[in-house]
Amino acid sequence: MSMATTDIDSDLSHEDGLQYRALHTGALISLVLGMVSVFVVITAATSFEWCLAAAPIPAVGVFLALRSLAKIRRFPDQYTGAALARIGLVLSLVFLIGGVGYGGYVYATEVPEGYTRVSFNTMKPDEIQERGGIAVPPEVASLNGQKVFIKGYIRPDSITVPRGINRFLLVRDNNQCCFGDLSKIKYYDQIDVELSGDRRVDYSQGVIRIGGILHIEPQNTAAGAQLPVFSLTADYAKN
Repeated sequence: MSMATTDIDSDLSHEDGLQYRALHTGALISLVLGMVSVFVVITAATSFEWCLAAAPIPAVGVFLALRSLAKIRRFPDQYTGAALARIGLVLSLVFLIGGVGYGGYVYATEVPEGYTRVSFNTMKPDEIQERGGIAVPPEVASLNGQKVFIKGYIRPDSITVPRGINRFLLVRDNNQCCFGDLSKIKYYDQIDVELSGDRRVDYSQGVIRIGGILHIEPQNTAAGAQLPVFSLTADYAKN
């Protein structure tokens, strides 16, 4: 009887010593954000703007990881997950620093010498300009006849063959909306590109970098998508 009581007391004492520790939610979230932060690197080579847009993901991951580690250290008997938080912290820092750094390098070096960078965003007039009947922003209009550099995507229904292409429609993104009814695309979201000489490109769904002489015909805005406002005689093309 005495031995049985002693065994029961021992078991109870052992169970009292086992304390449940919860996995800190912030540590788990920081790990997930750290893995998702790879998109910062993926977008870096395509668009520095997209790279910066994705940068808050690892930034939040770093914040949550540090906050979780501090909480776990403060209450070690209540929380676990320090290893997850550390992994999330490392991943977020690597992708944030590496992605933004690489994106900045690509942005600074991708424009060939003698070309001026333009984008589909700069080609779009703002609300005040639109109300004033200005179809092309003045800073873009001043580049008419000049050598410019722009990035975009080949619209698939603007070509007849997948290889050896010398003319195509360059659009601002590769979303399905841009590949629908041609009449629904705004004039500032597309450029008619013609490669000069014997230059040719092959179709791909990825971004393509184009450089050449910009031609602007704002009077074509009334013709819809039938006549392009922006066209480019390209002497530079790189996927």
